[in-house]
Amino acid sequence: MIRVIKKIIAAPFVLLAAIVILLEDWLWDDLARLAAAIGRLPIFHQIESLIVWLPPYLSLLLFGFPSLLLFPVKFASLYLIANGQPVFGFLIAAAAKIIGTALVARIFNLTKPKLIQINWFAYLYEKITAFKKRIYDAIKATHIYKIAHYRKEKFKRAFKSWKNARKSIWRKRWEAAKRYMRKSKRTHE
Repeated sequence: MIRVIKKIIAAPFVLLAAIVILLEDWLWDDLARLAAAIGRLPIFHQIESLIVWLPPYLSLLLFGFPSLLLFPVKFASLYLIANGQPVFGFLIAAAAKIIGTALVARIFNLTKPKLIQINWFAYLYEKITAFKKRIYDAIKATHIYKIAHYRKEKFKRAFKSWKNARKSIWRKRWEAAKRYMRKSKRTHE
C-alpha cells in the first residue's frame, strides 16, 4: 500500500524530470553543434586547444564553472518573477538555460576523455546515461510520442520540400558552384 502511495506521489515529479531530460537532450545536440561552430573561430579554437590538454580535475572544475556562473542570472530571473515581471524573468531564465546548455555541452565534449578518467565521475556518468536511456525508451514507447514523432517528421519533410521548391535560380547556381569547388578541391588533394 505504501509503495502505491509513493508511486502516486512521485509520478508528477518523474514526469517533470522526464520532460526536463528530453528538452535538455534535444537542445544538447543542436547547441553542441552550434558551440562547435563558434569554437572553430580562430580565437576560440586556441582556447579549446588549451581545454583539451587540461588534466582531469581541472577539466572537472572547468566543466562545473558555467553552472556556477549562471547562478546569479537565475537568481536575478527569480527576483524579476517575484517582483511583478514574470515574462522578463522567464525570458532571462530561458536564455540562461540555452546559453548554459550550449556552453556545458561544448565543454563536456572537449573534456569528456579526461572526465571519464575520474572513477566516480565515470560511475555517475554511466548511471545517469542509463537512467536517461530508460526514461527515453519508456517515453518513446508511448502512443503519444509515436504520434508526435510521426507528425514532427512529416512536418520536417514538408518544410524541406517547401524550402527546396522556393530556391531561386541564383541560389541553385550558388549551391552548384559550392559543390563543384568542393569536388575540385578533393581531386587536387
